[in-house]
Amino acid sequence: MLLKLLLLLCGQPCEPTALLLTVSPPRPMEGNAMALTCKTQLPTPKLGVPLQFSFFKEGTALGRSWNNSSELQVTALKRRDSGSYWCEAQAEGLRVIRSRRVQIDVQGVPVYNVSLATQPPGGHVMEGEKLALVCMATGGTGDITFRWYRGALGLNLGAKTQPSLTAEFEIPAVSEQDAETYYCAADNGYGPSLSGLVSIAVRIPVSQPVLTSKPPGAPPVVGDVVELHCEAGSGSPPILYQFFLEDVPLGSSSAPFGGGASWNLSLTSEHCGNYSCEADNGRRAQRSEAVPLCVTVPAEDRENPAPPILEGLLGGFGLTFMALFLCCCLKRKVGRRPAKDPPRSPPSPPPRESTYVNATAPVQQPPLYENVNVVSGGEVYSLVYHMQQERRSAAVPSLRTQTQDKDPSAIYSGVKTASSSDDDYEDAI
Repeated sequence: MLLKLLLLLCGQPCEPTALLLTVSPPRPMEGNAMALTCKTQLPTPKLGVPLQFSFFKEGTALGRSWNNSSELQVTALKRRDSGSYWCEAQAEGLRVIRSRRVQIDVQGVPVYNVSLATQPPGGHVMEGEKLALVCMATGGTGDITFRWYRGALGLNLGAKTQPSLTAEFEIPAVSEQDAETYYCAADNGYGPSLSGLVSIAVRIPVSQPVLTSKPPGAPPVVGDVVELHCEAGSGSPPILYQFFLEDVPLGSSSAPFGGGASWNLSLTSEHCGNYSCEADNGRRAQRSEAVPLCVTVPAEDRENPAPPILEGLLGGFGLTFMALFLCCCLKRKVGRRPAKDPPRSPPSPPPRESTYVNATAPVQQPPLYENVNVVSGGEVYSLVYHMQQERRSAAVPSLRTQTQDKDPSAIYSGVKTASSSDDDYEDAI
């Protein structure tokens, strides 16, 4: 009751004489914050009477309608936050006091330094792949509207508005018709800012190549030079061609301006087989169909088909085999003659020099013999069995008288071998 009485006694002189709205900073920038403060002079605070404050923009209350704070923070300003502001104050039991209107213009930064980039980078994209056009601005405040254009006439492809300095436009699958120049524009209300032109090159993947041989006439022979030509019907240059024989690489050749490529091959007997080629321009390699090529070997080469190395190996093995075979044949004759095989009489060869131990004259009675060993030096040693005779020739002395210290029934002799045609003869010596 006392407080009310005092207020009634004060009357008009006790009411607020002034209410002022201040803004900090005086020129707020878009994207930043600003503070609104409602200042007044009242005698009531001295009397312990609290005041209630409220802030308004264009007739709309900001925040709660009444609160005890004389300050209001506005964060992340946008250009649409520009307008007419005021505040009101009220003490309990007193009338509402309103400040003057304050016009606030939120300052924005125009976009600048706009550029256009591509993904994949470099402006080269394969047909069927995704192409992304990225429009970027170095600076600018507020919501920015991005637009993309194609060609010299500026065909509008699309637009996006967002509070960002970067936006992206995507072409899901490019075609050959998308090979053009592109640019973009960015605008945040201060006028559009344009990027530079960017050229897009659409690369065409290679098709399956075709392999041909030149000359395509009669079957080639050893020594001929054959040209293998590989060419893909479509594909953006440069194209790399590789040539194969039964999946074994022979070599490669490049076509920097498109078209086909050739590989010259000097034929040998080893070049008979299936040939193929492969074309690749960076997207996916394509292999041709296999082309058989048979090399004709001349008649003189067929008579001696073995290569020099093989001939040398076979010649060395042949000589060794023949030596072992002759040695085995000679050894088999030693001590393996069947008992029922009667002794053979020697043929009538030309006179040969022979050495008989303890013999001064040739014996007319044919002896029994066997080869007993083969030694080096080309000599064959024979064991000669002498058959005792009833009659002795007066002109030929007995062998017994010449071999008193030897076994009269066995005489050893060394015979020099001649040729394979005289084996029977030498066995009889």
